[in-house]
Amino acid sequence: MTVHADYRLSQLAELEAESIHIFREVAAEFEKPVLMFSGGKDSIVMMRLAEKAFFPAKIPFPVLQIDTGYDFPEVLQTRDHWVDRLGVRLVIASVEDAIASGVVVDDGKTSRNRLQTGTLLHAIEEEGFTAAFGGGRRDEEKARAKERVYSHRDDFGQWDPKNQRPELWSLYNGRLHAGEHMRIFPLSNWTELDIWHYIGAEEIEIPNIYFAHQRRVFLRDNMLFSESEHNPMRAGEKIEERTVRFRTVGDLTLTGCVESQADTIGAVIDEIAIARVTERGATRGDDRFSEAAMEDRKREGYF
Repeated sequence: MTVHADYRLSQLAELEAESIHIFREVAAEFEKPVLMFSGGKDSIVMMRLAEKAFFPAKIPFPVLQIDTGYDFPEVLQTRDHWVDRLGVRLVIASVEDAIASGVVVDDGKTSRNRLQTGTLLHAIEEEGFTAAFGGGRRDEEKARAKERVYSHRDDFGQWDPKNQRPELWSLYNGRLHAGEHMRIFPLSNWTELDIWHYIGAEEIEIPNIYFAHQRRVFLRDNMLFSESEHNPMRAGEKIEERTVRFRTVGDLTLTGCVESQADTIGAVIDEIAIARVTERGATRGDDRFSEAAMEDRKREGYF
């Protein structure tokens, strides 16, 4: 009896192979790449993919974190574990330092999240990075759904959604003029569910705040925010202890959590599978300013 081997890849294996191919293409094509690493789940998956892409060698480029000063301690702790384990160089660009040096201006109204843009562009220019890997996925938000895998930035660091390069047959055009750089999105075709399935399959370490836990929170604009010295209370707001988890992490003054009992990867997957709102739509206050909030920030040079 003839036995036919099945050489078809699973969906996760196909996504992994595509992302690893992108990492290797960029490392071969660009003079000075960098991986933007926040310590959140998507950037951690990127680190795991980069680790696989170049194993047994070390990852051949540094990682860059834009530090708002308002990051969750649990996220920074996980970031440091990954950096130490892989032995990569960590470049930290501080919003606080950028304000102090006049790179960005804190007018008392603009969020630290928006001030990341100028801080990021300054770091890219100062370090001479020609390509920056980001963890953006097309399922996250409308503006990100428009973006190519290789996303061109002009010499002002800006993105023009109407002037993007075709990527037929997964062929990427990395040609740059002086002063320009490219943003690279290896997770473009992944979904939030794909990310969680991969985290489970690879047994990847992520910050514990992605799982249900007891936390002191307060309600603001129909979102639950974490109690913090950086989150001063407003009139009528009160602290409660609830069982919550975070679907996404960022500036804690703008990143909300959701009530949840999902304390394992399997439970999180079950919860996301029936969710009717995207992770950013549900928990990121900075995306609620307008319909085009994310696209406006991306045009200016945001992640």
